[in-house]
Amino acid sequence: MSNNTYQTPLNSRYASKEMQYLFSNDMKFRTWRKLWIALAETEMELGLPVTQEQVDELKAHADDINYEVAQEREKQVRHDVMSHVYAYGVQCPKAKGIIHLGATSCYVGDNTDIIIMTEALRLIRKKLINVIAKLSGFAMKYKDLPTLGFTHFQPAQLTTVGKRATLWIQDLVMDLEDLDHQLSKAKLLGSKGTTGTQASFLELFEGDHEKVKALDMKIAEKMGYSAVFPVSGQTYARKLDTQMLNILAGIAQSAYKFSNDLRLLQHLKEMEEPFEKSQIGSSAMAYKRNPMRSERISSLARYVIVDALNPAITASTQWFERTLDDSANKRISVAEAFLATDAILEIYINVADGMVVYPKVIESRIMSELPFMATENIMMQAVKQGGDRQELHEKIRELSMEAGKNVKVNGGPNNLIDLIAADGSFNLDIDALKAILKPENYVGRAPQQTEEFIDNVVQPILDENKELLGMTAELSV
Repeated sequence: MSNNTYQTPLNSRYASKEMQYLFSNDMKFRTWRKLWIALAETEMELGLPVTQEQVDELKAHADDINYEVAQEREKQVRHDVMSHVYAYGVQCPKAKGIIHLGATSCYVGDNTDIIIMTEALRLIRKKLINVIAKLSGFAMKYKDLPTLGFTHFQPAQLTTVGKRATLWIQDLVMDLEDLDHQLSKAKLLGSKGTTGTQASFLELFEGDHEKVKALDMKIAEKMGYSAVFPVSGQTYARKLDTQMLNILAGIAQSAYKFSNDLRLLQHLKEMEEPFEKSQIGSSAMAYKRNPMRSERISSLARYVIVDALNPAITASTQWFERTLDDSANKRISVAEAFLATDAILEIYINVADGMVVYPKVIESRIMSELPFMATENIMMQAVKQGGDRQELHEKIRELSMEAGKNVKVNGGPNNLIDLIAADGSFNLDIDALKAILKPENYVGRAPQQTEEFIDNVVQPILDENKELLGMTAELSV
């Protein structure tokens, strides 16, 4: 890696090698050659003057790309596709006259972009399912552990640590549904020509519409696709890029919410992301354990969410059958959205695989708030002991105010239970009150909801995709 030129941090710090390869020149130009082979072979099968010898020659040089020839040619002609047509022809002298026959640049460019995005989406899918699997194990492990719930980041009714994790998982399951829907309708541009009318191919096939249609479909099938866009201009509909990045932005939103929750929990010392033995939390404050992984998720997620605006604007501003103001934006915004989302999921897998829970801290926080939440139960128990409901309600209100003052003004503990035990009106001693204050009695159906969600929603997903499971992720920095 050069130290005197700009390097994208997505490559040097964040994204996986697999995702980096998908958006590499090698992947792009190898796919171009596969498309030229599919075109020539299909044209031969449909009766055009292309020979098996020519097709075999093209196949023999599918992967050994002579980059230096293409680069030198592009300096002269200023056209990347024609430079690679020329370079391929240098290696395949018998076939050079039929390479790219009837096609426009978008035949290789746009079909390749679709193939790369689709493969990248499959890689994202694999990592998304692994995050879901990691969180599911965590949810089941802690499904019964009561924790203080928060609304508006203010103490609210209890939930469980595992139930809270199901909220993170459900967001990801919704993302997976969107992703799978997008993959289910994957289609290539096909061979549509300069304005999408297939005029050049109709000329080649001497007016035979059926052969032109067959060319479209047979090329798609050779490339592993079962459909093509039924109509197009010169390019595939740029709305596809918007749909792709909207899925990535959705995943980023889900990851962002998780990372913010974990950052807050780490502040509360209830949970922590993994912290390595030699990791430094702060250059100045040696004791600090900053949630740097979660912060990185948040940071990258913000980028992806904003980046999704790029293809939205591009799709909105395309002129008629095509305009080239998509190209520079597209090659940056699409690639970087996939690389950044890949990085987010790598970090998410790493964090979900090693989250630490501190039950004693969680219990302490519960007990600082639970007496207020349990006042209705305490009052009902006192009524059973012969007390007057209205009088007891007023008493509890007064004692709650006193306990609240002790916490907020005096900085003391929540002493409501001691105040109630000392008040003879309730006829309840400290042991009776502690029996009422069992946190597990205040979590509602949280444990059962967690079990039902994992069993009914998540486990079928994991069972259907078990061959994808087992990923781990080590961060490079």
